[in-house]
Amino acid sequence: MHPDIATVAHELLARFRRQRPLRGGSLIMTLFGDSILPRGGAIALSSLIRLAAPFGLNERLVRTATTRLAHDGWVEARRDGRLSEYQLSKSGRERLADATQRVYGGTTAPWGGRWTLIVPPAMRAADRQRMRKELAWQGFGEISGNVFAHPEYQPHDVVPHLFTTPLPHDVLIFDANLTDDVAPEALVRLGWDLADLGKRYQRFAQRFERALNALDALRPRSIDPDSAYIVRTLLIHEYRKLHLRDPLLPQRLLPQRWPGTRARELCREIYLRVVAPSEHYLSTVAANLNGPLPPPDGTLLQRFGGLEGEGD
Repeated sequence: MHPDIATVAHELLARFRRQRPLRGGSLIMTLFGDSILPRGGAIALSSLIRLAAPFGLNERLVRTATTRLAHDGWVEARRDGRLSEYQLSKSGRERLADATQRVYGGTTAPWGGRWTLIVPPAMRAADRQRMRKELAWQGFGEISGNVFAHPEYQPHDVVPHLFTTPLPHDVLIFDANLTDDVAPEALVRLGWDLADLGKRYQRFAQRFERALNALDALRPRSIDPDSAYIVRTLLIHEYRKLHLRDPLLPQRLLPQRWPGTRARELCREIYLRVVAPSEHYLSTVAANLNGPLPPPDGTLLQRFGGLEGEGD
């Protein structure tokens, strides 16, 4: 017998609340990217507090987290008397756009076998660490102490797309083709720990298979909005954290039966079932300073390759 969706939502909530520290800012960014951005992008602070409450974030934690996000340039506040609302800043939207594409976007195009290699010059330790983080965010692997590689990037896209501050003028960027057919697998082993990432994807799938089983046992229109909202938010929150670790290597370079493939399929299958009732929940609970949130725009139904007409 499958568990009911309310039970699964409660289990997912309990697991999330046990995390220490409870990272309020990370969850709030999930809410902005997944729920708020398609509905105008602005939300009253009081509504944000209500949306965060089921996850164990009290008013003080939400206020503290939004203040930090504003300080870091992710969001900006608008006030009307004693009331306030938050929306993504211009730079916050730009930074979130890439993450949004990675999480909800389609599969990568066939790979032609070429690699982009980056060899940075000597630099201060702090600058090198910043570069390493930015390259890892974009999926580059460090294949030696001073060489980074990725099998997808076009060299001319690297500089403007990756770096928030200019690269040193003497950084070297190569467009490379490997002559040895075995070399790509060796390069992957050097640059990325796919075994650990695969285990993380497997644990994600094990947790959320229960949610899919519970949803499969229900008629689409009988899913309660509260549970749908909780499952949707935690699904994307956990998937986002995993997926942004993923270098998104071409299929040719991945192990057979790569767990990330099932994780993505599972995410889409659950999302298309909960999106409609969870949007009903948002319409009931959330508002901006002008009134109820506007209906979601067309980008919502474009997620995961297209949701329109499914899950009805």
